[in-house]
Amino acid sequence: MSLRRLRKTSLKLHQDSSGALNTVTGYGAGYVDINLERHSGSIIVLPEGPVISWPVSSFDALSPEHFALLIEPAPEVVIFGSGERLRFPHPRLTAALAAHRIGVETMDFKAACRTYNILMAEGRKVAAALLIEG
Repeated sequence: MSLRRLRKTSLKLHQDSSGALNTVTGYGAGYVDINLERHSGSIIVLPEGPVISWPVSSFDALSPEHFALLIEPAPEVVIFGSGERLRFPHPRLTAALAAHRIGVETMDFKAACRTYNILMAEGRKVAAALLIEG
């Protein structure tokens, strides 16, 4: 019996047939697909409305203003996808969200995509802030 080497591949998720909600339909190194549309830069995605370009290109460049963009949509929780590996933002970066009683859950990019889809499908008022470092 021979052992096969595992290859790193992109994940494709199937879109909800209703098409009414923004769904992560695939992701890989340097991109995420929302409703089959590819995005290669950081984005904010909510169940409804347009996908929002998130003007941040690296974890070290994050500022309170980046997270403040999530106050107006008023989600219950923000899923922060911190990139390829799990990194927690300093509390001063998310303080404005906490002041508005908006929770923040941090996870790596792939876990954030999956968790967003689950919460969105449950009807939760969720936002995903997905960091795609270039």
